[in-house]
Amino acid sequence: MTKWATDRETLEKLCEIEPTRGSGPGGQHRNKVETGVRVSHPSGIVVLATRHRSQKQNIDDAYERITEKLEALNFVPKTRKPTKPSKGAKRRRLDDKKREGAKKAGRRDRGE
Repeated sequence: MTKWATDRETLEKLCEIEPTRGSGPGGQHRNKVETGVRVSHPSGIVVLATRHRSQKQNIDDAYERITEKLEALNFVPKTRKPTKPSKGAKRRRLDDKKREGAKKAGRRDRGE
């Protein structure tokens, strides 16, 4: 598995930016001006940013979202090292069980 760089300078070199027109509400300005951007990363991550009116803000937003996705992709969980309970812990647990059992046995109706 490849670790991907998440700094802005490297992302700008690797990613392809494609301007797009936003859809949805916004009227003539939204339909006429290509302020949205689609940013593609070589890892296969594609982000579409059309939230802001300026293309610069949308590019910044897209790079932030790509960075978050790459950090999630780069995350490697620690391997679990199986452990056993110590002899003292086993003894304490069994002693507690015996004590609780004796307490409950004392509550039982003896049928007299």
